[in-house]
Amino acid sequence: MINLAKFNNASYKRGMPRWKEALWWVVRSLLFAHSFPLPSSLKVVALRMFGATVGEGVVIRSRVNITFPWRLKIGDHVWIGDEVMILSLAEVSIGSHVCISQRAFLCAGSHDFRKESFDLITEPIRIGDSSWVGAMAFIPPGAVVPEGTMVKAMEVFRVAGSR
Repeated sequence: MINLAKFNNASYKRGMPRWKEALWWVVRSLLFAHSFPLPSSLKVVALRMFGATVGEGVVIRSRVNITFPWRLKIGDHVWIGDEVMILSLAEVSIGSHVCISQRAFLCAGSHDFRKESFDLITEPIRIGDSSWVGAMAFIPPGAVVPEGTMVKAMEVFRVAGSR
């Protein structure tokens, strides 16, 4: 039985000081969170300023939500569609020539529901070159999407050994 009063997240390292995280929230609100189509080049510069590795020819559409850019690596010629969510509690690595379609969710964190304390679990995500993550697909913690893979729209990608 889960007892949220016992949840303790103190051991989780966010990767940057709180002030930098707060500044990211402001930048994210100005450049990423709204529907107005700002140029991808502005978003790429902002991501790089906050520690992301971003290749050439990257297209980032409106309302993309990235938790911690300092844990994000994006290859060359990547398209990130409208309303994509990247919960980068651990490293998220996206290869080159990858399309992440609208409302896909790359989720590098979850909770251990078998423990009463509902412990936080974080695992990196790796998406191989020339892959396509379809609209509204879910990529869970620990996923390694092989090169050239198509994750279908609304599919939950299975991690080897998961239930």
